[in-house]
Amino acid sequence: MNTMQNTKQTQHNDSLLRFMTCGSVDDGKSTLIGRLLFDTKTILADTLTQISNTSKKRGMQAVDLSLLTDGLQAEREQGITIDVAYRYFSTGTRKYIIADAPGHEQYTRNMVTAASTANLAIILIDARRGVLTQTRRHSYLAHLVGIQHIVVAVNKMDLINYDQAVYDKICADYLAFATEIGLQRDSHDIRFIPMSALNGDMLVDRLENMPWYTGETLLEMLEKAPASDIDQSEEFRFPVQFVCRPHASSDAALHDFRGFMGRIESGDIAVGDAVTVLPNGYQSKVKAIQLGEAQLQSAQTEQSVTLLLEDEIDTSRGDMIVKTGSNIAPVKHIEAFVCWLSETPMSPARTYVIRHTTRESKAKVGVISYKIDVNTLEQQATTDLKMNDIARMSFKLAQPLMVDSYTTNRATGAFIVIDESTNNTVGAGMII
Repeated sequence: MNTMQNTKQTQHNDSLLRFMTCGSVDDGKSTLIGRLLFDTKTILADTLTQISNTSKKRGMQAVDLSLLTDGLQAEREQGITIDVAYRYFSTGTRKYIIADAPGHEQYTRNMVTAASTANLAIILIDARRGVLTQTRRHSYLAHLVGIQHIVVAVNKMDLINYDQAVYDKICADYLAFATEIGLQRDSHDIRFIPMSALNGDMLVDRLENMPWYTGETLLEMLEKAPASDIDQSEEFRFPVQFVCRPHASSDAALHDFRGFMGRIESGDIAVGDAVTVLPNGYQSKVKAIQLGEAQLQSAQTEQSVTLLLEDEIDTSRGDMIVKTGSNIAPVKHIEAFVCWLSETPMSPARTYVIRHTTRESKAKVGVISYKIDVNTLEQQATTDLKMNDIARMSFKLAQPLMVDSYTTNRATGAFIVIDESTNNTVGAGMII
């Protein structure tokens, strides 16, 4: 079992951690989040009053903390999670955004949506039931979308009298499955924790029911978890969002201003660096970097900046600025794992639109190699995709895209598929 990266606490004091909870139905995902919010004292008084009244109407003696995330009326009536619920909280040492993913199989697409931006996944397991099909499904999906840090929370330990032997067996069963799907590798970090979300055991407070567990509480794990797996040594990727050219300005100096605005998806850039604009291949050097009105000498991943180049280059939204010599080239054919999100099945006869970073291209389905039965990991032949299906397939593109593999770069290795007739997002892809 790997351990979290040893990083200094101060490095994460002001960082934002995005994490998600997932697992099978009734494993306690919503209750866990509610308990975290309650024990960290981040619930407003009016919200607590509202869920207290709802709990009483349902005949419950105690406050049902799962109602904090089940915001839809249908969720509260059925006692299940349907849509992805996002909640924000802060502990004073760092900030968090939690995504509560639904556990039902028919909402697999919602889980993929939540996982796409998460840095860490908490996979809940009911201690009475052990590793279930949906546990395997969500673990596989977390692996597929590139989540490196996994916390396996064995919940409802109070219902098995805090039996360490049961906990140890569940940990062994999960590790065996993780090895089978390639999740148990050096690049992944899997940790285990026994808990009772209902009572608050091992979430924020360390109660006295499990003296045999000497590891960290859940909050301690979250406080020390890396906020992002983005490697600053990754190659520089800067999709152009907007070309700033203030023609109407009365300032004569601004008439010659031509700035390329966007977000640095990976790597870093400095004034004087040689860059290439793709797909046209024009080359220049960085003349200036602006962040608002501030002039920077360098910028790095996740900063939204304006780049000014030394040469007048024909560049527009959808182009990508990279460092000269980078290992990337425009392509008109991509192969990817695709999760189909739409109730309307994919049709190989139709034309779709692929949106990748700030660029779009019409696309035709190439070859569907196979779809994956996430219950058995079996590869099955198919000619189309239905909602929640995941398949390895290819697309033929009308316009070139500048892509990386998803395992190398989550930002430039991901795309969405759009139905051009309805403008609905119908698929999400991870480039191989």
